[in-house]
Amino acid sequence: MDLRSHYPFWLLKHGIVKTYPSLNESVHTDVVVMGAGITGAIVAYYLCKAGFKVAIVDKRHVGQGSTAASTCLLQYEIDTPMHKLIGMVGERNAVRSYELCLLSITKLHKIASNFKHVEFITKPSFQFASYKSDVADLEKEYILRKQYGISEVELLAENDIRDKYTFRAPAGILSRDGAQMDAYRLTHSLIHSAMRKGLQVYDGTEVTGIKHRKRSVQLLTHTGYTITARKLIICCGYESQNYIPKKVETLYSTYAVISEPFEKGKFWYKNSLIWETAQPYLYLRTTSDNRILIGGKDDKFYNPDKRDAKLPLKTKQLQQAFGKLFPDINFKPDFEWAGTFCNTKDGLPYIGSIRQRSNTYFALGFGGNGITFSEIAAEIITDLLSDRKNKDAAIFSFDR
Repeated sequence: MDLRSHYPFWLLKHGIVKTYPSLNESVHTDVVVMGAGITGAIVAYYLCKAGFKVAIVDKRHVGQGSTAASTCLLQYEIDTPMHKLIGMVGERNAVRSYELCLLSITKLHKIASNFKHVEFITKPSFQFASYKSDVADLEKEYILRKQYGISEVELLAENDIRDKYTFRAPAGILSRDGAQMDAYRLTHSLIHSAMRKGLQVYDGTEVTGIKHRKRSVQLLTHTGYTITARKLIICCGYESQNYIPKKVETLYSTYAVISEPFEKGKFWYKNSLIWETAQPYLYLRTTSDNRILIGGKDDKFYNPDKRDAKLPLKTKQLQQAFGKLFPDINFKPDFEWAGTFCNTKDGLPYIGSIRQRSNTYFALGFGGNGITFSEIAAEIITDLLSDRKNKDAAIFSFDR
């Protein structure tokens, strides 16, 4: 599956951080993780810390699938607003989902602080109403967040937005708790750290078949060797649908462009993450080297050739959308890229097992919260493999 165009910013910035061997012998282990992106790296890191013997395998180089193309906004806000999510999964599960995403930002910050070269910056998150008709829903959302103590939030009126951000919008919610990070670099750091606890890493190794047995799982690879494990964790992101007998995802194409560096790095209120209520939504963030990143203009299709061919037009559209918000900032595109992402029926991830795949678990964090969902998945799966009950596992199960 072609997950991204050729030149995402973070891959160009860091290059190949570290090389890992392909599988050159058959191996046995406690747990094998399929997928060496940010999700697989977090899961393997948690499992190794818990004392499991773990191997991780990927057909690409580490972190060079969707992770390299991630725009790395960390938000507790799920793509489905809380007031709508309550109607889908119930009040308790909706509120808890938001709480877990909020907690995961703190936990990811703590993890990233262990690594000298991994950028992690906390900052506010601001969602503005794209249209006047969206204000009522934003007000509902604000009331619920205040009621349940989900972050420190402020409802901004049009004049407040004008003062803090210079553009006009009828209303918005400013949340204290957001962050941005470098997922590509963190992926390598997590894997390198876990290797000191025995993690075996095999990239450039394609899994061509899976044998689900009563007490084990065996992966067949294109190299002719096998990996046999008691448990398999599938962290293949948008390619994981290949291993699930029912459809759980809807594929989209998304686009991003990043500016040339500016001389000064203060652009708007605390350089907060910015996104809107329209669907698909436009989103903005800054970088530590004084660039501005714009993403969005999504298309509801998966066709890599068509997606990549539209990139010049999408770059222009993103630049124009930014110009309407900030006409006084001269945004000059430097890098642009496209990628594949998907959503689920309720915006929540799928975490756990299914009866058709024995000894197999899935960590599938989709949508705009893929990284925070990955941390949640790592905790749940580590608990399940450790025979500990996890009270939140049912929220994200395939049976919900």
